[in-house]
Amino acid sequence: MQHVNANRLGMSDHSWVHIQIVSNIALRLFRLLHRRGIEPVMVTEHLMRAHDAEVVILAGALMHDVGMSIHRTDHEAYSLFLAASKLPQLLEQVYEEPERTVVVAEALHAIIGHRRRGDPFTLEAGVLRVADALDLSKGRSRVPFEQGRLNIHSLSAAAIDEVKISAGRDKAVRIEIAMNNSSGIFQVDELLATKLRGSGLEDHVEVIARIDAEHEKRLVPVFRI
Repeated sequence: MQHVNANRLGMSDHSWVHIQIVSNIALRLFRLLHRRGIEPVMVTEHLMRAHDAEVVILAGALMHDVGMSIHRTDHEAYSLFLAASKLPQLLEQVYEEPERTVVVAEALHAIIGHRRRGDPFTLEAGVLRVADALDLSKGRSRVPFEQGRLNIHSLSAAAIDEVKISAGRDKAVRIEIAMNNSSGIFQVDELLATKLRGSGLEDHVEVIARIDAEHEKRLVPVFRI
């Protein structure tokens, strides 16, 4: 249903594909950060394990957009009460109290923290916030682009060929973005940079976007209003 509403609005993909991509990116980011000795609050504050931080991150990733099933506006807040009722059920056989309440609470914080002005307090929430923004390649814009719904969001997403996440040399994470057209800068500067700022990951992540081809790809021959 979250993707049904996204499709009604001509938005980029919000289906299980987006959820799967964000989940994988989030876990990739966290493991690269943790490898450099950057500890999550599940370890530093709750005296639990890094694996428990991964549960928080994955729970947040799975549920961060479920509020889209209700409405796009304030969907992050709607995601909270849907996740608050579902996550305890999912974790019932995994955690006992009080650990289960801790995991749910931190996952809910990550969910609300992924919005534009979410102000995440934790590494786990910051990871989800950035991971959500990193699902920005052309696959996300396939439906609106093929349906002729041309705007800066669909065009700029179509301009992103690949996002590569690897261990950095000076920083924990290196993100390389391959573009076929300069319009992809909108995805990088307006969407990714906005989510990266205030995430708590700024000092640990470097982002490099480039066009390797000699000539830019023409995405649309004519744009009409």
